[in-house]
Amino acid sequence: MAKYGEGDKRWIVEERPDGANVHNWHWAETDCLPWSKTFFTKSLSDLTILDCQGNLSIKTKKVEKVDGEAYVNVRKGKIIPGYEISLSLSWEGEAKDGEGKTLLKAEGNLEIPYISDENADEDPEVKVTIKDEGPIGKALKEAMLAKWKPLVLEKVSDFVKAMAKGGPVKDELEAKKSAPKNTTTTTTSNSNSAAMSKEKVGVEKEAKKEVKKEGKKGFKTITMSEKFSCRAMDMYEILMDENRWKGFTQSNARISKEVGGQFSIFDGSVTGINLELQEGKLIAQRWRFGSWSDGIDSTVRLVFNEPEPGVTVIKLTHSDVPEEDRYGNATLVENTERGWRDLIFNKIRAVFGFGI
Repeated sequence: MAKYGEGDKRWIVEERPDGANVHNWHWAETDCLPWSKTFFTKSLSDLTILDCQGNLSIKTKKVEKVDGEAYVNVRKGKIIPGYEISLSLSWEGEAKDGEGKTLLKAEGNLEIPYISDENADEDPEVKVTIKDEGPIGKALKEAMLAKWKPLVLEKVSDFVKAMAKGGPVKDELEAKKSAPKNTTTTTTSNSNSAAMSKEKVGVEKEAKKEVKKEGKKGFKTITMSEKFSCRAMDMYEILMDENRWKGFTQSNARISKEVGGQFSIFDGSVTGINLELQEGKLIAQRWRFGSWSDGIDSTVRLVFNEPEPGVTVIKLTHSDVPEEDRYGNATLVENTERGWRDLIFNKIRAVFGFGI
C-alpha cells in the first residue's frame, strides 16, 4: 500500500487557489489516520466487558495508540480507501471470592497488530495479555478474550464499512451531492446550458463506453497485458501447477489440470473451475472470491502469445468482477487488479527470474 502523500503526482491533484478539484477528475487524497484514532478511541475506551459476572469484573481503559497509514482517495466521485494500521488499548480486571473480597486486581493490554483494506473481509488477529500470569490472572485473561473479541471485531467491521463510505470525507461528499445549483443571468444561463449540453454529450458517450466495458451494471472487466522473459509453456505450467503456485505465493493451493476440474488458491480465498485449457496458449477459468455475495462468479481468460522465442506476452481479461463485496467494500476492482499485478505476475518475475 502506498503511503499517504506519496502517490503518483500525475493522479494527485495539486492545491488550486479556490481549493477545487474540477469534476473530481484527479485523485483527491485525504489523510484518515487522525480520524481513525478518534473512531477507535470513541468506540473502544471505557467499556464494561464484565460486571461481577462469575465474580469477575473487566473493563477497557483507553486506546493507547493507533499506528500506520490510513487514507481515502476520491476520483470522479468514487471512494477508494486504503489502510494498514495497528492498535493497542489497556484494560483492567478484578476477581473476587464468594464473599465479595478482592482476590486480584490486574491490568493488561489488547493488541490488533494488522488491520488492512487488503484483508477487509477477514477477521484480524486479536492478542490479549495480562501482567499477572497466575491462575486468577489467566482466568481474567481468558474471560477478557472470550467476551471482548466479538465486540472488538464488530467495531473493526464498523471501521471497515465507514472507510468504504469515505471515512471523514463522507459528509463532505454528501453535501456536494445535495448542494443546490446557483442561478445566474440569462446570458450566463444560456452559456452554462450550452456547456452543460456539451458535457452531457460527453458523459453519454463515456457512459456508452463504460457499459460496453463493464458488460452489466455493478460489474467491471479488468484487462491487462504483461510481458515475461520465458517461453509460453513455462508460464502456462507455472499457473497450472499447484506446487509452483505454492512457491511463488507462499500460500496453499490445489489445482486440477483437467477441464471441468476445480481449483483453490491463496489458502482457499479464491476458488473456481477450469472452463477451457490449451497448453501454452489459453487458460479460461471461473473465479470466485470468498468475500463475494452468494451466487456471483467471474470469468478469467489468460491468452499466451510468444512474439519471439524466449518472450511471452500474457493478455488477461477478468470479466464480471463485482464493484462491491458482501460487506459493502467498494475497492474490489482495484484490489483484484492490484492482486493480479503484485501477487501473481510480479511474484512470478521475482521468484522465477522472468522479468524483462
